[in-house]
Amino acid sequence: MIPANELVRGYRLFEEEYNKAAVSVLQSGWYVLGKNVESFEQEYASALGADCYCAGVDNGLNAIRLGLYACGITEGDEVIVQSNGYIATMLGVTQNGGIPVFVEPDKYHNMDPDRIEEAITDKTKAVLVTHLYGQATRMEKILDICKKHDLMLFEDCAQSHFSSYKGVNTGLFGTAGFFSFYPTKNLGCFGDGGGVVSKDKKLIERIKVLRNYGSDYKYHNIEPGFNSRLDEMQAALLRVKLSHMEELLANRRKIAEAYLSGIKNPKIRLPEIVDGAVPVWYLFVVNVEDQQGFRDHMLKNEIQTDVHFPTPPFLQPALEYLGHGEGSFPVAEKDCKTVVSLPMMDYMSDEEIQKVIRVANEYE
Repeated sequence: MIPANELVRGYRLFEEEYNKAAVSVLQSGWYVLGKNVESFEQEYASALGADCYCAGVDNGLNAIRLGLYACGITEGDEVIVQSNGYIATMLGVTQNGGIPVFVEPDKYHNMDPDRIEEAITDKTKAVLVTHLYGQATRMEKILDICKKHDLMLFEDCAQSHFSSYKGVNTGLFGTAGFFSFYPTKNLGCFGDGGGVVSKDKKLIERIKVLRNYGSDYKYHNIEPGFNSRLDEMQAALLRVKLSHMEELLANRRKIAEAYLSGIKNPKIRLPEIVDGAVPVWYLFVVNVEDQQGFRDHMLKNEIQTDVHFPTPPFLQPALEYLGHGEGSFPVAEKDCKTVVSLPMMDYMSDEEIQKVIRVANEYE
């Protein structure tokens, strides 16, 4: 069976280094907010470039939550988000008392810049784009809109580590970028983890205070904060993986390029690449009209697939109070009913890649 993803493959690629890093943390006797967190923050910011700064937190949702909180998003503030994707993006807004305002995605599965202005009201405070599936959003018009209407721009980069648009890495376009280091991510740890990145040093310093009970130094709390710290073990393991990102991204690029050139079934719509974007292929998502029929065909031939994501966030029971029923955002709803994620992971053999292509082409 070819899995849709198998996390242990990534571990095995650099097993000795991961083991050494883990033992080193255990032997150090320092497990929270130590040298590994500091080093990872510096190394990740340096790898992203453009004089940015990073604050490590405990997960991707809290990266959004703390980032928006630190920037003043509060009760009744509207934040424009896209109508597809994962609910964590919207929860980062609602947990600050904000209101997510949905706009439809474009053909690249990202926020459609041409639909943003019609969603702006006098309560709109920010736009929060999601660079879905590892491909950057088309940013020029969004930047212009935010400047024109004096809106903050935030980026959910949970799936787009080192994805770039016209030479700029995602996370560096706006006020702040929010990252998840959940194990499935291209830069994933071995538990939960997240980070906030910004060119605004003072913002990052405030988030570092907020993540640690509002403390600027030991037993001194300058504001009500949270317990949202990236721990030493995960930071140490992330440092190992970060040092191998070029190889890991090349592995995914090889798989994606093979799929793009090899799958020729007219019933399968392949992902399109934005002009000027360099995707990192967190997922390889195709569209098929008979979603379940295609998945059954693949599974019958011992290939697992997945659906990211089967229900649009505005139709989740948790957000029912926003009042969006079926038919509210038909583009997102159609997408959710037709998207299928093919196997994509840190390593696949040539034989596995070719089998996925062959079986996909045999689908009728």
